[in-house]
Amino acid sequence: MSKTGVKIFAPASVANLACGYDILGLALEKPGDDIIAHFTDTKGLKITKITGSKKQLPKEVEKNTAGFAALKMLEHLGESERGIALEIHKKMPFGSGLGSSAASAVGGVMAINELLGRPLTKREMLPFAVLGEQVADGSYHADNVAPSLLGGIIFIRDNATLDVHRIPNPKGLQIVCVYPHIKILTKDARDILSDQTTLKKTITQTGNLGGLIVGMYNADLDLISRSLNDVIIEPQRAKLIPGFYDVKDAAMNQGAMGCSISGAGPTIFAICPNTLIAENAAAAMQSAFHNNKIKSDIFISPINQNGSYLY
Repeated sequence: MSKTGVKIFAPASVANLACGYDILGLALEKPGDDIIAHFTDTKGLKITKITGSKKQLPKEVEKNTAGFAALKMLEHLGESERGIALEIHKKMPFGSGLGSSAASAVGGVMAINELLGRPLTKREMLPFAVLGEQVADGSYHADNVAPSLLGGIIFIRDNATLDVHRIPNPKGLQIVCVYPHIKILTKDARDILSDQTTLKKTITQTGNLGGLIVGMYNADLDLISRSLNDVIIEPQRAKLIPGFYDVKDAAMNQGAMGCSISGAGPTIFAICPNTLIAENAAAAMQSAFHNNKIKSDIFISPINQNGSYLY
C-alpha cells in the first residue's frame, strides 16, 4: 500500500474497428490520461484537481467518470469512508472519439486499486470502469474501457455480462488517428443511427467481423484489409465529418489496410502494416482535412498490449 500516492497512465482507445460496432476496440500507446490518487485525513472520495479539460468536467464525484468508477469500486470493497483524493490530468483531446471518458474511468479504478494494495485484478475492475464511462454517454458498453484497461485488441461477445476476450494481432501494425478540430457529441452520433438494417448488410457486416478476427489470429494482412469495412454504421455517421471520404481515400491510397471512424468520431483511424505507410497515410489524411479547411492533430501508435499501468 502506498503512503505517498500513486500515478496511473490510462491510454486512449479506438472503438468499433469499422465492422465491430460496440464489440471491438484496441488500445493505443498514446495519447492518454494521468490519474493521481493519495490518502487524505478527511473521510470519503474527493476530486481535488482536473487539468486539461478546459473546465468541461465536473469535480462532483457522482458526475465524473473517474470519480464514479472509483466510488463504485470503493463501495464494493467496503472502503467508501476511506479518505482519498483524486487528480485527473487530461492529456488527450476531449470528445475526440478516442475514449477520453473511458480512459478517465479506467484511471480512476486503477489508481484506487493500486492505492489499496491491488485487491482486485484488472478483469475484476472492469465492471466499475464501465459504470464510470456510462456516466458520460449513458450506455453500458466496454469497447473503449476494456482495451484501455486490459490492452491489446478486445472482442466483447456480450456487453451486459462483460464477456470480453483478447484477440492477438500481427506484429508491426501501426494505428494512425487523425483528430479534426470539430465537435461531435457521442449522444448525437448514437441518435443519428437507425435501429434497422437490411439482411444483406447484416450478412456482409457479420462476414467482415469474422474475417477481421480470423485475420488477426492468422496474421493474414490481406484478410484483415478486406474485412476492415463497415457497411452499416459508417455510412450513417460519415456526414457528421466534413470531407470524411476524402480523408479515407487519402489513407487507402497510401497503403493503409483500412480506415474508418474511431468510436463516435470525429477522429478517423487507419490501420497500417508498418511505420512508413503510417507516416505517409497520416500526412495524406491531415492534408485532406486541410483541403476541407479543417485543422487536425495526428497520433501514430502501435497497439498497446498492456493497457493502463502504474508509473
